[in-house]
Amino acid sequence: MSSTVPRILVTGASGLLGRAVVRALKEKEWDVVGIAFSRVGPELIKCDLTNPEAVSTLINKEKPDFIIHAAAERFPDVVENKYEETLLLNVKASGHLSSLAHQHGSKVIHISTDYVFDGTSPPYKANDKCNPLSKYGQTKLDSEEAVLRECPDACILRVPVLYGPVERVDESAITCLLSALKNSEPKTVSHYDKRCPAHVRDVAGIILDMISLSLKGETVNGIFQWSGREKLTKYEMVLIMSEVFSLPHDHITPSYTPGELRPYDPEMDVSRLVDLGISHHTRFEDGIKECLSPWL
Repeated sequence: MSSTVPRILVTGASGLLGRAVVRALKEKEWDVVGIAFSRVGPELIKCDLTNPEAVSTLINKEKPDFIIHAAAERFPDVVENKYEETLLLNVKASGHLSSLAHQHGSKVIHISTDYVFDGTSPPYKANDKCNPLSKYGQTKLDSEEAVLRECPDACILRVPVLYGPVERVDESAITCLLSALKNSEPKTVSHYDKRCPAHVRDVAGIILDMISLSLKGETVNGIFQWSGREKLTKYEMVLIMSEVFSLPHDHITPSYTPGELRPYDPEMDVSRLVDLGISHHTRFEDGIKECLSPWL
């Protein structure tokens, strides 16, 4: 493995997190190969991760030192309706990619989610029992197991709901709340289940720090978790957006109905990362102002 300029392959490079990771790696002047499929943009390679031959050819050609596996179907509603297709991408492709990585000596950092927990007894430690409530959460738990089975020295990085610079307002479950705020039509927003949102730039910074430690020869294996430091309901997020952008929120009503298929409070313990000296957090107020200002 290169000790100076590592070669890093990023799957899902056109997605919300993938774009942030590619940007951060390029700022570091590391050698980056971005992979996408449905939204292939400039400087990205098109590859269908559910096609084993295509993935094998890709890994053989690129020979990455690290693989950041951010590609997944992450919308729970889509997973419920297209479960078999989701299994191919979220689980089977993750296992195959990790098997290839193990053969080639590539280090895998696999992105997972707080939806592997049911949200009844936070904060969750990395080795706490998982109990996903949704098919999405189950596919991500299955993907973790597939990755670690095929590549035992891989890293799993569980992250919460993410936000950041979006290509469309509905790209994130958080930024889409701006539409409800801007539209004067009456609307209810959940004030029941809680979230610990994280800016994608912070998660990208965590990934870079994990790579840097690994390059220094430190053992960085197993399951890691990150949650933002602020715990907010979606209604509380709307109130912050209302204040930040001076938009009225009188037409928004809080709903106390439990969210179907969503964990009540999936806050994760982050001590494994903090103990390694890894911690990045953008205040929600600052982060949401930065990434949504262009849409106002």
